Amino acid sequence: MASSSHLAGDAPSFTMGSTGGKTYIVEHLEEELGPWSNLEYIAIAKESHLSGAKFCLSSLPPAFKVPEALSAVPSFEAEHRSVEEIYASDKSRVCLLDPAAAKDLSPEDGTTFDAFLFGGILGDDPPRDRTSELRKKGFEGRRLGPKQMTTDTAVRVTRMVVEGKTPLTEIPYLDFPELKFSERESTQMPFRYVKNEDGEPIMPRGMLELIKKDADKAIDDLF
Repeated sequence: MASSSHLAGDAPSFTMGSTGGKTYIVEHLEEELGPWSNLEYIAIAKESHLSGAKFCLSSLPPAFKVPEALSAVPSFEAEHRSVEEIYASDKSRVCLLDPAAAKDLSPEDGTTFDAFLFGGILGDDPPRDRTSELRKKGFEGRRLGPKQMTTDTAVRVTRMVVEGKTPLTEIPYLDFPELKFSERESTQMPFRYVKNEDGEPIMPRGMLELIKKDADKAIDDLF
């Protein structure tokens, strides 16, 4: 197994193309920001910045405090308004990543849409339909495939498709990886990840340590 620096490092050097300028939005549905989501959001913000895109958390409660490590990332935006308010003049430019959508995301969607919307925590196990409220607001939906992804993975895959022009079927996935902490201690993650050059799941920096520290807790408790 690769070292934690490989598992928790930056995304692989896949080609992003020259499309840039996209906005990735998480409609944050939680009152607080747990340690898992915090690490995911920092990873999303940094990777988005490197690709020339923006990352936005929307619908934040008035008292919500954005962690310094997240707010310090260039091109990150914290919004108290909902996506419906932000894009009130043209919802057609927003794509909702929706497991219940009839159509899969494709490279052509990078031309159709400017913003890509993710509803709260995608990595629930078992999955909950947390995009249902956004679906009711009329945003056009696209699927990322049949398996659950963590939020940072979902954004990473979306960016690879719409900016890097890589079809969903050609992305190197790793499903339900087993993380080994020692000869006797391991845990299996119930999600789909993107695989790095060493064949290991791409995770936010610090995530492996968090999972190891909280190995006895339920996955939901980490968010």
